[in-house]
Amino acid sequence: MTNDELLGQLLAVLGEIAPEVELGALDAARPLRQQVDLDSADWLNFLVAVHDRLGVDIPDAEAGRLRTLAQIVEYCASHEARHVPPATHLNGTLP
Repeated sequence: MTNDELLGQLLAVLGEIAPEVELGALDAARPLRQQVDLDSADWLNFLVAVHDRLGVDIPDAEAGRLRTLAQIVEYCASHEARHVPPATHLNGTLP
């Protein structure tokens, strides 16, 4: 996935967590929580939703240093190859 695609996915997740946010007005280089009123529960929900959508784990130790969308994109880009989706049959069910 390209960085632009990752950014699009992150914005989609953010839109689900905080639907009142004007996603097009966000600056990927500025601290996200300064641009968007995310309390700690919303931030945690955002990180969980990123994991659910992209399969990228963001441990607490890393989450504290990821402040901008650009940093989160870079982190996801460098960790997405480690995600291996579960094996399924062609019809989408496990054996």
